[in-house]
Amino acid sequence: QLQLVESGGGLAQPGGSLRLSCTASKFTADYPTIGWFRQAPGKEREVVSCISGQGLSTGYADSVRGRFTISRDNAKNTVYLQMNNLKPEDTAIYYCAARRGYGLGPPDRWTVWGQGTQVTVSS
Repeated sequence: QLQLVESGGGLAQPGGSLRLSCTASKFTADYPTIGWFRQAPGKEREVVSCISGQGLSTGYADSVRGRFTISRDNAKNTVYLQMNNLKPEDTAIYYCAARRGYGLGPPDRWTVWGQGTQVTVSS
């Protein structure tokens, strides 16, 4: 059974950077696409980015495009989210998830979820 574990969250200053990691028990062809979501207090969970099984296709929410970069290393069963030029509004719990097919999609299209890692952007 696929399991996902996030790491790399923490406190960053506005304009700073963090890199999140999503490590899978083992990537599987059943759920090739890995995505990152975030949920701020009092807000709905929203998709941030996704990457296809071989890393050839990526997608980003408008709010992070140009600042965040998703990548994956299948030999390490890990997907990364490099977050640059962080803003206070990026503060949230970040989750990684896996799904069949490909696409950003709403949360109900994603099948496997990690437990989340907190990202706080504050001076």
